Amino acid sequence: MIYHIIKKELKEILRDGRFKISLSIVLVLLVIALLITAKQYETTNIQYNEAKNSERNAWDSQGEKNPHSAAHYGNYVFKPKSPLSLIDQGVDKYTGISIFLEAHSRNQAQFSNASDQTALSRFGELTVDFILLYILPLITILIGYNSFTKEIEGNTVYILKSQGIVGWKLLLGKWFATLIPSVTITTFLFLLGGIILSSIENYGIFNWSAFGTLYLIYITYYLIFTNITLLISSLAKKSGISLVINLSFWVLACFIAPKVASNLADTKYPYPTHQEFSKRISEENKKGLDGHNPWNKEAKKLEKEVLKKYNVDSVHKLPFNYSAYRMQKGEEYQAKIYEKHYDYLNEQAKNQDGIYKSLTIISPFLPTRFLSMAVAKTDYQNHWDFAESAEKYRVETQRFLNGTTEKNSKYGERYVAPANTWSKLPKFKYQATTFSTVLKKNTFLFLILALWLSFTAIVLIFTNKTY
Repeated sequence: MIYHIIKKELKEILRDGRFKISLSIVLVLLVIALLITAKQYETTNIQYNEAKNSERNAWDSQGEKNPHSAAHYGNYVFKPKSPLSLIDQGVDKYTGISIFLEAHSRNQAQFSNASDQTALSRFGELTVDFILLYILPLITILIGYNSFTKEIEGNTVYILKSQGIVGWKLLLGKWFATLIPSVTITTFLFLLGGIILSSIENYGIFNWSAFGTLYLIYITYYLIFTNITLLISSLAKKSGISLVINLSFWVLACFIAPKVASNLADTKYPYPTHQEFSKRISEENKKGLDGHNPWNKEAKKLEKEVLKKYNVDSVHKLPFNYSAYRMQKGEEYQAKIYEKHYDYLNEQAKNQDGIYKSLTIISPFLPTRFLSMAVAKTDYQNHWDFAESAEKYRVETQRFLNGTTEKNSKYGERYVAPANTWSKLPKFKYQATTFSTVLKKNTFLFLILALWLSFTAIVLIFTNKTY
């Protein structure tokens, strides 16, 4: 019985030329978006490897040079591309792809894709996540908004009941028929995506568990929209009313709710402006140890402590280059200042994230959006982890350079390191958060998504008028 209902509903869907054209267009756009994105990311990955190797070669081939000059020469580190960014680009196109590491300064990521785009990009991009998050739920609504109202308007509901069709079977048949198009398209997309990811060389560490979890997240999202669409259709008296209510919910859930959440988070936990942030760091740096200025108050204090520790009366008698030692202590002080202020930014981000999570109950779009980015490792937290790794490497680099001068020269002597010094610096290695850690950190969002699914299913079952 259920099979015949599904077959009948799908025939009606396919009989309508508008739906066939709409589904075909969506499928074609989705495939095009996937293939274009895959090509872009394959190119990006090649560029990443070339840039990483080129930058390291430039660092290693500096020749004979003073280590502090090398510290100011600096080097770039590059953020690797997550394989699942093929499905969801997240915040990657806004956060920058490389960080310049130098002495005395902590820099932010630069060269984001968004900064290179034209004004036309504000009208939106054809990306896989855009179609999955916005268009497929709309397709679900257009397919199912009149599932029950058409039976009432055409008086066929009484014929169905007279033939002995059980209400739950009718509901289940229509539910499957409404869900099948979205699930079919999504399944095809992920199968194609899996083939592409498996065939791209050096694309990164591809986790099939994460890939499958991302697929299930989107399927759950469409299950929720199917429940809501059929619920509204079963309660509405006319198809037109059902369509308006469903479209209103789509707009509220996918566009207004995220904007409300963002505004509330920004209002309660605002970020300082770039000027304010830089000023705070600059003022605090001035109060502390300046590695370049031996007459600085904190520098004189440090000198006294070191002389006392080694029981000498002059920095010239120390068994190491005190100037490099002081320089390193200055770096360590500045690193703590940067850590303090950047931790504040991260704390604000976590507070905002708390606001977002507390509001996920108002829209199924929000938990789906955040889970998709987290699993794809294209969320803010992943970018922050990369930035923190880069900063730790910057501090270690300065310690290596200042330590080289400190150990191999005397105070007042301008030391020139041999050409093979720079290759001794360990290469930058960034290890992304493991998939299991991502799951643990986002347990609440999984629960919210499950709650949305359970609640809408229960309400649909107990309010359906065909029983």
